[in-house]
Amino acid sequence: MPQGWAIRLTQILSLHQAAHGLPRFPIDVAALAQDFSRQVFPDAPITMVGGLELSKGVEGMLMPNPNGSGEWGIIYNETVRSPGRRNFTLAHELGHYLLHRFAHPGGLECTNRNMADWDEGRNRIEGEANTFASYLLMPLDDFRAQIKDRAIDIDVMTELADRYAVSLTVAILKWMTITDKRAMIVVGKEGFIDWAWSSGPLIKSGIYYAARQTVIELPPGSLAARGVDMDTGRHGVLHPAGVWLGSEPIREMTVFSPSNDQMTISLLLYPDRAPSRWEMAELEEEPTIDTFDKFMDGRAG
Repeated sequence: MPQGWAIRLTQILSLHQAAHGLPRFPIDVAALAQDFSRQVFPDAPITMVGGLELSKGVEGMLMPNPNGSGEWGIIYNETVRSPGRRNFTLAHELGHYLLHRFAHPGGLECTNRNMADWDEGRNRIEGEANTFASYLLMPLDDFRAQIKDRAIDIDVMTELADRYAVSLTVAILKWMTITDKRAMIVVGKEGFIDWAWSSGPLIKSGIYYAARQTVIELPPGSLAARGVDMDTGRHGVLHPAGVWLGSEPIREMTVFSPSNDQMTISLLLYPDRAPSRWEMAELEEEPTIDTFDKFMDGRAG
């Protein structure tokens, strides 16, 4: 179980950090992977941790030492500049090492899409590696303590990303997996939706973007499509119904990354309560014209 491995490592880390007076976060995945694997799996330790220039779109790899020694390496793509993405990739590959190396003795190569695939039902091994990485880097008790009684916005998510040395996207995804709020993250590239993820309560409302095979433009009225200034994007706006999916007003906050394929990260917050079927029916009904108003309008003409 990915959570089980993550909790075991978290307990070891907590004791080690406390004994040596070290800060609890962020976690040094490289040191942890090598020390832990050497002690627990001395015949198959992780002896290489670092960056290699991998193909575009490949985020990281779990690879056996080609000399047949039984040693392993966990690798990130060194062309990725974001320290947060590199850190999460190493944790993801450590998850593969602990959970999947026996079934995949030749190793695994992971794309940036795999890093966003947290649905174990859709892609079991990538979902498990992401679950492991999220629990290791952002343990639930600490994560919940950081967001307790706080209104969620981009600034809070950025603070969490800094605390755990992960990307903003990963911090938002972690929150999305535990929140009771109706929310969605939408990542855009060059004016199109690259991928999106709805929280459980929003999925129950039937609001989500279909599988990635569909090409969908970012809504023209969205902050992501309009390319507003950074401050406006971070603080967000309350859109009327109809800009994004659903028939409700939605708060959108967006971060722009012009250096990365014109990437946008939008956090959408829906009202806490979904409209009832009766309210939806009223919204969808054509407005009727009051005969008295029509009569009076005619007289005024």
